[in-house]
Amino acid sequence: MSSWLLATGDFTTAGGMDRANHALASFLARRGHTVHLVAHRVAAELSSMTGVHAHRVPRPFGAHLIGAPLLAHAAASRLRALGPSTRALMNGGNGARGTPMWVHYLHAAYAPRVAASLRTRISAAAGRRYYLARERAALMAAPLVICNSERTSSDVRRHYGIPASRIKVVYYGADPRTFGAVSPDARRDARRALDVTNGRRVAVFIGALGDRRKGFDVLFEAWTALAVDPAWDVDLLVAGVGAEADAWTARARTSGLARSMRFLGFRGDIATVLAAADVLVHPARYEAYGLGVHEAICRGVPAIVTAAAGVTERYPKSLGSLIVADPPRSSTLVAALRAWRANADEWRLRVDDASAALRARSWDDMSAEIADLVEAAAA
Repeated sequence: MSSWLLATGDFTTAGGMDRANHALASFLARRGHTVHLVAHRVAAELSSMTGVHAHRVPRPFGAHLIGAPLLAHAAASRLRALGPSTRALMNGGNGARGTPMWVHYLHAAYAPRVAASLRTRISAAAGRRYYLARERAALMAAPLVICNSERTSSDVRRHYGIPASRIKVVYYGADPRTFGAVSPDARRDARRALDVTNGRRVAVFIGALGDRRKGFDVLFEAWTALAVDPAWDVDLLVAGVGAEADAWTARARTSGLARSMRFLGFRGDIATVLAAADVLVHPARYEAYGLGVHEAICRGVPAIVTAAAGVTERYPKSLGSLIVADPPRSSTLVAALRAWRANADEWRLRVDDASAALRARSWDDMSAEIADLVEAAAA
């Protein structure tokens, strides 16, 4: 069996890229490989697996910009110590150069709009310069670039001129046990757990509220227009945290939206949140993939999403009208939400085939493809 080195910020199940990295590491360990993980955080159940060696790197003061160079240095040092026979896969610019690279998010493809404090904006600008430089260097030297969507592959070629011959697209998988179809009883229990007892329909937004990438500002504007209609019988649950979360909560209160918009904060039970939902709304300005959308469909929940998201490549034609134009606009979002509400029960049925198709591809299926690609690159 081979020795592997994976380097990224976090190996947890909390976010999209973190969940994908966690899945790959688990797959390799269960196949009998020795797996070295260089990261800031590694989930306890993963680090305790046979063959897994977690090399944790500090993130001083919780600052990503301070922790990132430490992580890259630790990954490069660990790879030198393990020797040239080690199979290595780095996330973005998070590690040693000249190794295969897995792209979950391309910094060059989107410039964040941060509306928080001056300190936060300065930090974001400095971080962007650093990540762009690391990203460019890593991509230029990588013998293999694995992308999570055709959209990401296109961005890599367009921004950095990487030839298509060095790029492979591998879509994410799913955990059908956690994100399976929702029975009526499970839906009822999920709503009770979230204190949804008024009988109204439920829309859900899942995403970070630290900048405007996920498009919550567009959804807020759309919801403001919808909520003035007495016939609008849908409540919005917002799952996410970030630098702007408190400001949005206060704005909802002062705008009179608190009755139909509730902020849940960070949720570790996204499967439950989705089980309670009638529709997911994801008006992202940039989304290399969009695992939250993927998992909503797996749960049988229609998902309204912008064409900017890579996950839309996996939408069948029957779900095409759930895709709104990029960039997202509140008027088009209002129209999409009204169209969904007019046929909400039908949409539940229409999403079934796509749900089954996404659930059929597991995280192990994804991981096996990636392992084969890295092995072939090393041959």
